[in-house]
Amino acid sequence: MYQNILDPIIIILICGSLILLSFLEITNPLKVNRRANLWFGLFLLLWSTFWMDELLEIINLKFLSGTFFFIDFIQFLTPIAFYLSVINFISPNFKFQIKDFKFLILPFTFITFLILQYNASYDNINKYKLVLTGLMVFQALLYTIISYRKIIIHQKKILLFSSDTTDINLNWLEYIIILILLICIIITSYTLFVNPLEQNIYINIIFLLAIYAIAYYSLKQKEIFPLNKKQRSEITFISEEDVNDIKKKIVSDEDLVQIKAKLHLLMLDQKPYLDSDLNLIKLAELINTTPHQLSYVINSGFNENFFLFVNKYRIEKAKKLLLEYDFNNLSILGIAFESGFNSKTTFNSTFKKITNQTPSDFKKRSTTL
Repeated sequence: MYQNILDPIIIILICGSLILLSFLEITNPLKVNRRANLWFGLFLLLWSTFWMDELLEIINLKFLSGTFFFIDFIQFLTPIAFYLSVINFISPNFKFQIKDFKFLILPFTFITFLILQYNASYDNINKYKLVLTGLMVFQALLYTIISYRKIIIHQKKILLFSSDTTDINLNWLEYIIILILLICIIITSYTLFVNPLEQNIYINIIFLLAIYAIAYYSLKQKEIFPLNKKQRSEITFISEEDVNDIKKKIVSDEDLVQIKAKLHLLMLDQKPYLDSDLNLIKLAELINTTPHQLSYVINSGFNENFFLFVNKYRIEKAKKLLLEYDFNNLSILGIAFESGFNSKTTFNSTFKKITNQTPSDFKKRSTTL
């Protein structure tokens, strides 16, 4: 029985919050990253089952026939649902193939041992529980590590086709992974060194706060890839191999020189970098080449990724504006907008990354010379 009146309240809040958030993700009112959010909503729904057994106890349905067998099994599927949501966030054209049946190996193993446990004698139950716990922990760590690696690759990949990565870098998913790992470490530490009955409420409060943080970040996400199917297929040429080997030769040296000169002239004359939504597809259309060829030219010809290539022009524009007397009335945000950035945060971070100083510091040092 619960020693603190807050215990059942926190459990109900956690369960209710996860179920409500899963409903919002699945229905997806903003209509962004639809398939990814469908899987992410399913992940949240499955995650809620980890408190479902306690909730069933609160409402006196603890001994409902077959309930806990079903809950134990779907809990095991939670890491898979999270991984599939990550896959669909970073690869919107992802489709299940025969090789993806590997996802079923661990669940099949788990349900086999689960059936054996439910039919085992009292003396052998603990042995099966140990195996099931081991499988649960192993799968959770496996898919967490793989998901984290996929997100890191995605963060490198978007630098090859987008000039502003702030809203599409999936940092919020990375934070969720780190948060879950930290919580698991805390839970393990408390379980080993503190009486679990005395710390349930503290762990559950941490989980509740984590869920609110997940709600905040997940509900403000934006579409990662272009909605246009043709553009989306053009972007997806960038594979994991392209991220690791972006200089794989796809155009001749002669064409490289010509496209490079044409691109440089375009950036100086038409200033496409002032478009805050500029991406690889738009720029490729302006110089009448394919996104794949343009990506190769930027990476090999300028030794830069698309993000850095475009933002160097923006920063040069910003530096001129910061020093011009006619623009002294503009704020830092105004300078950012005039230079092609769409937020002060992105402008400041990019400016410092390229120049090793903030816009304000640059202006102060330049005016004192």
